[in-house]
Amino acid sequence: MHFPVPLVSGQLVRRYKRFLADCLLDSGEEVTAHVANSGSMLGLSTPGSRVYLARSNDPKRKLAWSWQLVEVDGALVGIDTGLSNRIVAEAIAHDRIPALAGYETLRREVPYGARSRVDMLLENAGRPPCYVEVKSVTLSRRPTMAEFPDAVTARGARHLAELAAMVEAGARAVLVYLVQRGDCDHFEIAADIDPVYAAAAGSARAAGVEMLVVRAEVTPVGIEIRPDF
Repeated sequence: MHFPVPLVSGQLVRRYKRFLADCLLDSGEEVTAHVANSGSMLGLSTPGSRVYLARSNDPKRKLAWSWQLVEVDGALVGIDTGLSNRIVAEAIAHDRIPALAGYETLRREVPYGARSRVDMLLENAGRPPCYVEVKSVTLSRRPTMAEFPDAVTARGARHLAELAAMVEAGARAVLVYLVQRGDCDHFEIAADIDPVYAAAAGSARAAGVEMLVVRAEVTPVGIEIRPDF
């Protein structure tokens, strides 16, 4: 996935109200950017960090700027969770995720479960439908180790239960953990941050939900899936 416009670099002044960040561009201009990330962004929102923003010319937007990347210890991290589904969908379309190859159609945001929409539904004649949920992974508290979640996520636990229900109904269900940082080559559930989610993940795996970890190469040009862990 390539960014549609060149990114502009600067420094983070502060992140606040979860979805807002004040940034000082290299040009000297201070701007307020939208933060498309509802997590805690633990370790990613230190004032003074180098950040990369995208500017939109859409006059309907309240904020022209969007925070896309942050540099942490020399590694770029993609913080825009709104791009995760697009990154994974493009990788599936180009057969860069072997475990999800061979399906004829891919549909986005299909209703399922009690009150949810699955990120992607893969279908092919003669095969069970494949329900795919994507989770963006940005947390790393130890060298080379990526973790999820970075905050308590009741919604994430609900998705796990709904995927397990799809398996019980005869479908295939896959949870894709997309590691949006290139300095990690291991992954684990952050059970200390959300023990309920960790338990739900164990139950879902026992029920037949597949857990797939993929990592991305993050650059100011774009974010592309790399080979699986």
